[in-house]
Amino acid sequence: MPGAHPQVLVAEDDEALRKMIGHFLTDVGVEVHMAADGLTALEWLKAQERPPDLLVTDLMMPRMDGLALVRAVKADPKLARTPVIMLTAKDRPADVVTGINAGARHYLTKPFKKDELIAKVKKVLRID
Repeated sequence: MPGAHPQVLVAEDDEALRKMIGHFLTDVGVEVHMAADGLTALEWLKAQERPPDLLVTDLMMPRMDGLALVRAVKADPKLARTPVIMLTAKDRPADVVTGINAGARHYLTKPFKKDELIAKVKKVLRID
């Protein structure tokens, strides 16, 4: 039945990491969709009848980076309420502020711990 599980879009250019995140989230009962860059993610988002329950995005990606993706999502009335978790190797306080100001609810620096990502996803999706 469609919509039975929360839907999450993972936008990450590193294929191995994208697959790993997908496995983590599938294991907690989430339906995972994947995109290899921000532009592909935005095109997928705009093509959906309803937005996903969560967007997990890398910051540094080709074609459209995570900041531009989050800003485009937040500027679109249909997508604006989509919560965002941003993943990045950029860990300076100014980078965190930039990500949060763009619209990310949570900002995780790489390498991140599996349990930390799952806890944040569960918190955003309100699942046990």
